[in-house]
Amino acid sequence: MAADNKSGKGRLKAFKPDVIKTLDVTGPDRRLMEFVASALPDLKRTRLKQMLSHNQIAVNGQPVKAFDHELQQGDRVMVNFVREFKVFRHRRLRIVYEDEHIIVIEKGYGLLSIGTDSKSDGTAYSILKDYVKWHNPANKIFVVHRLDRDTSGLMMFAKSIEAKEKMQHNWNNMVLNRKYLAVVEGTPDPATDTIRTYLAENSRYEVYSTDNPEEGKLAVTRYTTLRAGRNFSLLEVELDTGRKNQIRVHLSGIGHPISGDRKYGASPSPIHRLALHAATLRFVHPVTRQEMNFSTPVPRSFLSLAK
Repeated sequence: MAADNKSGKGRLKAFKPDVIKTLDVTGPDRRLMEFVASALPDLKRTRLKQMLSHNQIAVNGQPVKAFDHELQQGDRVMVNFVREFKVFRHRRLRIVYEDEHIIVIEKGYGLLSIGTDSKSDGTAYSILKDYVKWHNPANKIFVVHRLDRDTSGLMMFAKSIEAKEKMQHNWNNMVLNRKYLAVVEGTPDPATDTIRTYLAENSRYEVYSTDNPEEGKLAVTRYTTLRAGRNFSLLEVELDTGRKNQIRVHLSGIGHPISGDRKYGASPSPIHRLALHAATLRFVHPVTRQEMNFSTPVPRSFLSLAK
């Protein structure tokens, strides 16, 4: 159907890019309204009040509505003349770090990293895609690596083809360290060890260990026991390789499956989830080449399980 040019019906609303003024607080403590009015004298006070009420003024990245908010030296005030500042909130996904090239998130358990044939919405990828497109419909998001649906923790997505390709083509060199936390059934002996096998996948998409290098791909997993409880133990796990289900298969293979991992031989979990969490992600930034290091605390449920 042709658009009605006279009435404007049927036409897509044109995207207006943000117009943002950044103001650094360099002097003594001042109140927000006073500071912005002084820094932007052409901005009428009624307009300033409207912008405050509509989340168009942010302090250190967070929208502020209180006109008497106390500013301190070193604070950064941003004024968006077009629309509100977007504050990302999601109960199963938290943005840990973001710049123009990458986004690092903490994914909750039970959330798919990317879509499947039967589910495309409500994944980490789709949630972040909607978020970046809110800022600009031309923005895109790219998958760099994945976590299993029931594994929680740190993941990285790229915001440009350049960042995606540099990370994926040089993954083993760019990723300096990945550490996971896992609660396993029983107590491993020895308490610290390296597991080295070849991993293969059968027709039912089940990954298994083999000693035959022609049958699978080499996988190396290192673990250290952090806490040994009566029925469960908390392990720190590091990967030298990143194969599908590697940690789950290797720990099951030594007789200590991850709590809740029914697929690889575990009993039902008292905490009703797979007790695997991607806790540390250290890598070289694909564009700036700076070392980036992110960590998350041990989930409380893991500590209670391995007490």
